[in-house]
Amino acid sequence: MNTISVTFPDKTQRTYEQGITPLAIAESIGPRLAQSAVAAEVNGIVRDLTVPLSENSQVNILTGESPQGHEVLLHSTAHLMAQAVKELFPDAKVTIGPAIQNRFYYDFDIEGTFSEEDLRSIEAKMKEIARRKLSISRKELTRQEALNLFSSMNESYKVEILEAIPEDDIISAYSQGDFVDLCRGPHVPDTGKIKYFKLLDSSGAYWRGDEKNKMLQRIYGTAFATKQGLKDYLYQLEEAKKRDHRKLGKELELFTFDEEVGPGLPLWLPNGTILVEELESLAKETERKAGYLRVRTPHLTKGKLYERSGHLEHYKDSMYPAMDVDGIDYYVKPMNCPHHHKIYAALPRSYRDLPIRLAEYGACYRYEKSGQLFGLMRVRSMQMNDAHIYCTQDQFKQEFLDVCKLYLYYFKIFGIEKYEMRLSLHDPAELGGKYINAPELWLQTEQAVREALQEGNLNYTEIPGEAAFYGPKIDVQVWSAIGREFTLATNQVDFAIPERFNLTYTDEAGHEQTPLCIHRAPLGTHERFIGFLIEHFGGDFPLWLAPIQVAVLPVSEKSLAYAREVQSLLIEHNIRADLDTRPDKIGAKIRQSELKRIPIMLIIGEREARDRTVSLRRRFEGDLGSVNMDTLIPRFVEEIKQRRLPHRKTR
Repeated sequence: MNTISVTFPDKTQRTYEQGITPLAIAESIGPRLAQSAVAAEVNGIVRDLTVPLSENSQVNILTGESPQGHEVLLHSTAHLMAQAVKELFPDAKVTIGPAIQNRFYYDFDIEGTFSEEDLRSIEAKMKEIARRKLSISRKELTRQEALNLFSSMNESYKVEILEAIPEDDIISAYSQGDFVDLCRGPHVPDTGKIKYFKLLDSSGAYWRGDEKNKMLQRIYGTAFATKQGLKDYLYQLEEAKKRDHRKLGKELELFTFDEEVGPGLPLWLPNGTILVEELESLAKETERKAGYLRVRTPHLTKGKLYERSGHLEHYKDSMYPAMDVDGIDYYVKPMNCPHHHKIYAALPRSYRDLPIRLAEYGACYRYEKSGQLFGLMRVRSMQMNDAHIYCTQDQFKQEFLDVCKLYLYYFKIFGIEKYEMRLSLHDPAELGGKYINAPELWLQTEQAVREALQEGNLNYTEIPGEAAFYGPKIDVQVWSAIGREFTLATNQVDFAIPERFNLTYTDEAGHEQTPLCIHRAPLGTHERFIGFLIEHFGGDFPLWLAPIQVAVLPVSEKSLAYAREVQSLLIEHNIRADLDTRPDKIGAKIRQSELKRIPIMLIIGEREARDRTVSLRRRFEGDLGSVNMDTLIPRFVEEIKQRRLPHRKTR
């Protein structure tokens, strides 16, 4: 029997007989590893534990607690759920069941909907199937064999998927007991590996996300490698429900949607508009200090501009349809980029002018499918914290690093403690196809981005093959106070579009050169970022951002006149103050202010009116005693000016 060499992540090597499986390798290392293993990374590709190895390989045994192993566990649990549904509802047709972040879902075509009792029954059936420890095996089929198999099973959705696959493709299917599913895999070796899971909820979902298609029934679930992991995640979900931006947005009167206006088109109420304006003020102040120049652009443009930029070719499905004006197609803008390029091109530019940083909080419109709309997180109308930096190759690294530092500055202001920047690189094999054919420029630019991230001591990972067509990009991921991950923004390098728009500058020798362009939006859009902040702060915004900063609460009619003076004094100092003139008892007024999540309450009774003081109460801190307004207002003004976070930790 021939032998092969296996190299592990710590660079140690072992020799095994050819044909050994990763599961057997795990068993050779130790029973605990074999018990917790769910898959293996073989030469950089995640594979089943049962795949035989025929050559020297680099092997990393994956447990369910690793990111890749967790995804395998989630996907396998989705199959377990589908099998349970088929056993309980034999007429159900299965569609797709992917793993998503910390969760999975599966869509089913059934009569009616799934009830809470149905979900409990399905979960119980899943536990029963898991206890059977059914072996999960992979089989490769030709497309015709797969069509015959799923046609015989009356799985019409699988047939539809298969019909869109090229005829000569090799198809893989996974089976466990009597259940067979079309799937690339990999999966855990048997259902006994799936121990800690929970079905979360069900909802309607259109087939392929298209409202023109049939409404299916989707079940969401989650799974973890340990009982504690599942417990922690379910706690996080409960916290997320309390902090749901749609729920709090309604309670705090921040925004609304109206069917007559249209889905995905938010209406900002006065309180929400304050959040928008405070964020915009922060961005303008910060960008002005960093040398940005503000511009304004129209909401619609001739289609020819988007032909030139490539949006009509690549993003037309996400754009609103054209409107005919005097026989010419006009579109509402999906992005600000082409307009900024035109502003750059409006004047002759010299190397002495560069870098040029053009910034705008521009309104954009994108046609998101109805089934994908989600509160403020997925909308059709958005205002983007956009800017485009035009610079020379020599200036590029410093400009890119300065943008990254801007992110860190904002993270500090908002108390974002965990973040990750994901550097998306090109695939050299796809130059001229998926990526612009400029191999030297790709390598040079990617290295400059890499060095900028390293010099800035920034937390980042590299992801090959995920760059934009025109250059490498960084996707900025942040985690809220309760540990939920959000995509905040994208920072992109562009060395293709400037040439397409004939953007130039004159160098020191008098020759025309093409600048590089950096697209950046550190605060993303008002809509998505405010949605994140609502959850992050749980609606308890820091003083500078709170829609109502101070509630003035007179105890009775006798102290109302002085309470009005206090409110006027606060407003004179640009402090947003609300006066509660209702005839309620002071306890009810305090409770109402707490429900509105107003950070500061000033309670005024007859004694305070006589002494020209106020009784200070802060949310989460309680009563702080009697204070003179001449002392208090400078403290408030300074706290707001410095945009301080509350002393308490963000919950």
